Amino acid sequence: MSFYGYKDCDVSAICDEYCGIRDPKDLYDSLKEIWSADTCAPRMRDRWTKENPSLGQCSITAFLVQDIFGGKVYGVPLNDGNYHCFNVVDGHVFDITSEQFDHELNYTLEYEQFREIHFSKAEKKERYEILKRRLKEYCEKKRAV
Repeated sequence: MSFYGYKDCDVSAICDEYCGIRDPKDLYDSLKEIWSADTCAPRMRDRWTKENPSLGQCSITAFLVQDIFGGKVYGVPLNDGNYHCFNVVDGHVFDITSEQFDHELNYTLEYEQFREIHFSKAEKKERYEILKRRLKEYCEKKRAV
């Protein structure tokens, strides 16, 4: 496990909707199993692989993190004009999807991101709903075992 901030993401879930998800590390372990090409941003799908499962998953994942742990979502400006989303919860900065990059990002708290803007794109809202549903199903299956 090596997502950005994993050593210092000692925050607890504020909801019990996803059984077994107690902290961001639990969430990361679960998401690695359910991220897929169809939850990846369309512009990146042709590059998505199981070896790089967090590719193109940042905004939908960051807002799911916000649902589960609270806090705020921020963005790192990218060269293509988009933002790479990450989370800040109780002063803990972490980025569950950071492994998709082969370089370090500058995690400043300058560009807050809002779900209303991101989810105004129907495809992004749909990918977020798919990821939420899959996470609930995955958690339920794990609990049943």
